[in-house]
Amino acid sequence: MIEVDFLRVIERESHALRATIAAGPDRPIAFYPSWTILDLVAHTGGVHRWVAGMVRHGARRPPARPPHVDRDPARLADWFDDGVAMVVDALRRSRPDRPVWTMATDQTAGFWRRRMAHETAAHRWDAEHAIGVPRPIDPGVAATGIAETLEIHVVRPLAGARVGGRGERVKLRPLDVPGAWVVTLHRDRVSVDATDGLADVTISGSASSVWLNLMGRRVADVETTGDEPTLARFRDALRLADPPSH
Repeated sequence: MIEVDFLRVIERESHALRATIAAGPDRPIAFYPSWTILDLVAHTGGVHRWVAGMVRHGARRPPARPPHVDRDPARLADWFDDGVAMVVDALRRSRPDRPVWTMATDQTAGFWRRRMAHETAAHRWDAEHAIGVPRPIDPGVAATGIAETLEIHVVRPLAGARVGGRGERVKLRPLDVPGAWVVTLHRDRVSVDATDGLADVTISGSASSVWLNLMGRRVADVETTGDEPTLARFRDALRLADPPSH
């Protein structure tokens, strides 16, 4: 089992995300074309505050999102720092098994420790990509991110959808951490097994690259082998599950 200090990850990745404001506040984000770095930082800071309130109060349904904030770079940076402190403090004070609403099967505060680490790390990568060459995401964070993304952004939204599969299997195989995931394409859904079994297509590389690729960031250092029609159907299913929103 991969051990990750998610609270430390939130703090570290938040610090790196904040630093991109000074490097290029108006740089566009490639994967959210209507957003700049300032928009991305404001979004992430809003999510931090939203989760901090949910965890602090043990909310059993999702509250309203916080309002948008002033985009002045200096004020935004200070506001973002305050939100980081709020979410880390709320998560640290809450038992990981405390019941809290989530969008996943795991309805505990422990889910939000992972989710906030994933959210912040992915958007740090997005912001660094906007200003130059982004640093890879920590392998342990990325591996747990793969599992989470498959559950809440692939399996759930594709339940009852027109996937059009016939049992084809796609393996996601990180090379720098143990384990793998095999996604099976069914007619009206997909299923996932945490296994290193046989597959029609294998997508391999660092955990960071495999996760980023799964989220639609077409990074170069992944290797794909196997049946091209299966790969095309898998990519169509990902687009169906999470169509572009920005």
